[in-house]
Amino acid sequence: MKDNKKIIATMLMVVFLFIGCEKDFDEINTNSVDPTSESVDPAFLLNNAIIGLSFSNGQVIYDMGIVQQMVTPNSGILTGANYNQDNRSATELQWTDYYENVIKHTGDLIAQLADKPERSNLLHMATIIQSYAFMVLTDTYGDVPYSEAGKGFSDQIVLPKYDSQEFIYTDMIAQLKVAVEGFSDAAEDEDGEVMYAGNLDQWRKLGYSLLLRIGMRLVKVDAQLAQETVQYAFNGGVLESNDDNFVVRHDNNFNNPIGSYLNGSEANNFYLTGYFVDYLSSNSDPRLASIAVRYVGAASGAEQTEDNASTDPADQIGMPVGYDNVSIDPVVADLGLESFYAFSQVDRSRMVTISSPQFLLTYSQTQLLLAEAAERGWVTGDPQDYFEAGIRANMEQMAAYGTDTAIDAADIDTYVAANTLDGTNNLELINTQYWVSSFLNGPEAYANFRRSGFPDLSPNTYPGQDITGDFINRLTYPNAEIAVNGANLNEAVSRMGPDNLDTRVWWDQE
Repeated sequence: MKDNKKIIATMLMVVFLFIGCEKDFDEINTNSVDPTSESVDPAFLLNNAIIGLSFSNGQVIYDMGIVQQMVTPNSGILTGANYNQDNRSATELQWTDYYENVIKHTGDLIAQLADKPERSNLLHMATIIQSYAFMVLTDTYGDVPYSEAGKGFSDQIVLPKYDSQEFIYTDMIAQLKVAVEGFSDAAEDEDGEVMYAGNLDQWRKLGYSLLLRIGMRLVKVDAQLAQETVQYAFNGGVLESNDDNFVVRHDNNFNNPIGSYLNGSEANNFYLTGYFVDYLSSNSDPRLASIAVRYVGAASGAEQTEDNASTDPADQIGMPVGYDNVSIDPVVADLGLESFYAFSQVDRSRMVTISSPQFLLTYSQTQLLLAEAAERGWVTGDPQDYFEAGIRANMEQMAAYGTDTAIDAADIDTYVAANTLDGTNNLELINTQYWVSSFLNGPEAYANFRRSGFPDLSPNTYPGQDITGDFINRLTYPNAEIAVNGANLNEAVSRMGPDNLDTRVWWDQE
């Protein structure tokens, strides 16, 4: 009986509470912080997308390893470019990060702004951010969800179709042209966005510079479209200084993903490659002193301490590729090192801290692309001038990581004076500098390596690999996509080629 009385009393209390709150029910049950809600400024969606552009850990495991800037001798979850093997727990990282943290937000934002012409500038900004993300995705994987991606909320499309890379590139060019030409001072000021605080001139320059990158990507597959796109971008006006750089900034609250990764569980596992260190060292490149640290005499990860840390370029020794943590031992012995922990690393206390910036598209890269475009006769100007400007800009960009990474102006002058185009292998010189300029931007370094063929790397010959050619040509699709969106994925595979590391993306023709 007592139990029945308790149940009745509880039911009456619920009824009274419901009656008392009924007049405020709609207000109480409205999520005021839902980013898709009309009550929230859609600029927050753009900011979320911008922040989401910081690259995943996958670029360290694959992209930067393929272009031989960094490597690990270890396996397990770190297996990837080090052994030329397919590790789908790592290949999926860029896919997951960009679709969940960028494309979802830009898709929702673009749907919201469809009937808000007064916010057209925000719409065009979203188009540029979305195009950047899609370019990274399609360059990494090949055919990907594009036209139906990011429409789970607006159109309830949860299993988007895959579009061909050719279609994606053609449509990105068209969309970006609309964006750069559509920015208007008459529309609402979007000074709440975190990239350029609403500066339309800088957004235009970013859009044109992205078009320049897109155009140069097409040199092997469609030279006419490549030239037309490059000339359009050049005439529109690209980035003019490091102040225009497209960069995601981090702090102690919003951490650089690579900084967190390399200062956390993988602090002792990744090393600068012998090729990268030797290239910088043999050319007396002052960037080596900004980038590298070697823990001299370290016999274990625990012995990598501040006391034995050297940033002196003369002390740097890069790790050769093609070895695991057992087969590397004879190499270690031949070099007179205590262990592989004594190879050079990217400096985790300067270049890749948790608050380090992530550069996505830079004035330096833009100038180097213009050097190649001028070399091809597509734009006016002296290739040497663009070449020098690109090198200088990247060296000056080092100061953004902190005062300990800044390069003296005199050292920059000396290096620039000693490195000139020679008229015989200009494309190699330009694109090898692009490789250095793109350090810590793995997706771009990897894409431009496939496009240009430079730097001239020797293949990683680790035995038992999952490739038949010299290099990994693309990353494989996530297992989750195979399981959930298999029909659309299989249609893409039937068009593009097998879902493996050998298949080339559309613009990467031999």
